[in-house]
Amino acid sequence: MSNLTHQPAPALTIGNELSGIASVARDLDDVWGDFLKSHLSPRTQRTYATGINDFFLCLTGVGANGQQIRDFLDLPQHQAIGVVLKYQTKLVERGLAPSTINTRLSAIKSLSCYARKLGQCRFSLEDITHVRVEKYRDTSGVGVEAYRDILNEVDRSTAKGKRDYAILRLLWDNALRRGELVATNVGDFREGKLWIIGKGKTQQQSIDLAPRTVAALEEWLAVRAGAATDPIFIALDGRSRGKRLSGRSVARVVDWVATDAGVTKHLSPHRIRHSSITTFLDASGGDVRTAQRLSRHSRLDTLMIYDDNRKGLQAKASGVLADLV
Repeated sequence: MSNLTHQPAPALTIGNELSGIASVARDLDDVWGDFLKSHLSPRTQRTYATGINDFFLCLTGVGANGQQIRDFLDLPQHQAIGVVLKYQTKLVERGLAPSTINTRLSAIKSLSCYARKLGQCRFSLEDITHVRVEKYRDTSGVGVEAYRDILNEVDRSTAKGKRDYAILRLLWDNALRRGELVATNVGDFREGKLWIIGKGKTQQQSIDLAPRTVAALEEWLAVRAGAATDPIFIALDGRSRGKRLSGRSVARVVDWVATDAGVTKHLSPHRIRHSSITTFLDASGGDVRTAQRLSRHSRLDTLMIYDDNRKGLQAKASGVLADLV
């Protein structure tokens, strides 16, 4: 293997730009493991591990391993930037959402930054900019009457119905993300509160539950039972019975119940979240500060998008202009 760090680098193709790069004789397996552990949220660890594995798989056809990581971190500055830019182009060509692309890029940039602090990487990826994201272009959802029909559709005489009803109440009453919902354990529900790990957070935070939400959870847990460390929401059928319910399973529950209730618009857990936030803004006359507490958005301007959309400001402006000519 030639040492390309001491001679001009040849043009590299997607398939081999990470091969033929001389690496220092050291073991970075510990660096990789420590890097993941530095992100305390298990969700972030999984996201970054998936993104970095996809990076190597896309460029070389082989998933992330110690040798691949060593070769990449040994690249000189211009080659490292070139490799990552090529990967970014590949992600765009695959039609991935801008938010997904940016998450993948953040994983790579975070890894290189961590390794550089330890003196095991010579380049910086600070010049790699993220793809611009259009946030929440569609914040529409379903109205109060439609959601009431959905809740009424649930057969609460069965264990599955009690579980599904509690899920649907939490998604609406507290605008929970499905990831926040499925990560909860039995012991996280106490004294009228639910302790969750919010998006991008590493520590639990408590959210207050309305009396109807508390009653729904208590009704489900009365038949679910389980130790404090067991998941609140579990699968009730097939080989997965008793296992933690996945986010995908929650999405299926929402879709099935909405369809049975005659809702023609495709409904997902995230669309319920949009619905509850928008409905609260309507009911409160646009109280974005309180809506921020409900949604747990870190940025107030995100709530302003919801508020602007519910008011139909763009439609009003277009109507004015159309009437003038």
